[in-house]
Amino acid sequence: MSQGNKSGPLKGMRVIELAHIMAGPVCGLMLADMGANVIKVEKIGTGDDSRRFLPPDIEGESAAFMMMNRNKRGIALDLKNEEGKAILLRLLEDADVLIENYRHDTMQRLGLDYETLKSINPGLIYCEISGFGRTGPYRERGGFDLIAQGMSGLMSVTGEAPDRPPVKVGPPVTDITAGILAAMGVSAAYASKLQTGLGQRVDTSLFEAGITHTFWQSAIAFATGVAPQPMGSAHPLNAPYQSIATSDGWVNVGAANQSNWLGMLKVIGSEYLAEDERFLSNADRMKNRVILIKELETVFTTRSTDAWVKLLNDAGIPAGPILDVMQMHTDEQALAREMVTEVDHPVAGTVKTLGAPVKFHGTPGGIKRAAPLLGQHSSEVLLEIGYSKTDVQLLFDAGVVG
Repeated sequence: MSQGNKSGPLKGMRVIELAHIMAGPVCGLMLADMGANVIKVEKIGTGDDSRRFLPPDIEGESAAFMMMNRNKRGIALDLKNEEGKAILLRLLEDADVLIENYRHDTMQRLGLDYETLKSINPGLIYCEISGFGRTGPYRERGGFDLIAQGMSGLMSVTGEAPDRPPVKVGPPVTDITAGILAAMGVSAAYASKLQTGLGQRVDTSLFEAGITHTFWQSAIAFATGVAPQPMGSAHPLNAPYQSIATSDGWVNVGAANQSNWLGMLKVIGSEYLAEDERFLSNADRMKNRVILIKELETVFTTRSTDAWVKLLNDAGIPAGPILDVMQMHTDEQALAREMVTEVDHPVAGTVKTLGAPVKFHGTPGGIKRAAPLLGQHSSEVLLEIGYSKTDVQLLFDAGVVG
């Protein structure tokens, strides 16, 4: 897939992003990658807080901000100024989507709540991403990924063992997942709008995003009445399905079903374990998992990770190394899937960014532009919605637009 004409399946969707740091910008990023026209509205002077997530930077530009905001255009407004708010309302008059991830009463205090905007634009899809959702007893609480990971149950099953200190999932997984869920919800609401002409509120949260990751663990808890505990890299339902020590590191082995179990034993020359009563069925292997892994490591530690990965994959047994992020960036499959790509930034120059994770073969989206400088497209956007060049200059001079 080249970087040529990438209109994307959401071409024609117009999105106003009033969001900062991560969950909201992830939603905007996903929609932009699929072809939506996303205009990011930021505060004059300071902009999105992630612009100050330094280091690292590239030529003074925040690497974190550039990662989260590619494919968007940017405008800087003073929303505490009535003229600034009037510009935003004008942007929203024919917008399809508004994304916001502020505290529960911020938009209402600005006069930008759903009911107010619905009266101006009945077709508006009003996407709200918050810590705990816009209803329920926690609706007024602020939300951060760490807090959501703890309260959603994720941290209770992450780590090496129950008696070890709490461990969170490394990436801000509830922030990222909330943004992806929001983009899914917006896309569904847009499909409905195309049929009915009407928009609606779309509401999700970091808390719910974390809960969504507990499908297996919740199934176990519902069935047994017992809360699952952390198991390191092991699977709560299948064995062997985890990291196993090799002569020079670790290999992840997915011999989770009976066919793969038997196939793995053949590859490693341990067919005798298939007759061991402790390991006959998956239930037996789960019951005796610690003993099983010790048995397997006596064999796996005789060869390198690379050697086992080749032997197992050649036999059709799922296996892979544990790559660090730099190694992942140069992996041949990541490159073949264009998950590492480059964009030209007006200050930072040519910068690398992650690619679009969903490929549309009929209407390909992709990465078309770098993240905007603060207010980079203010004039361009204002001219598009009917302001004259004179009007735009007066708004700049008055400090309404940055």
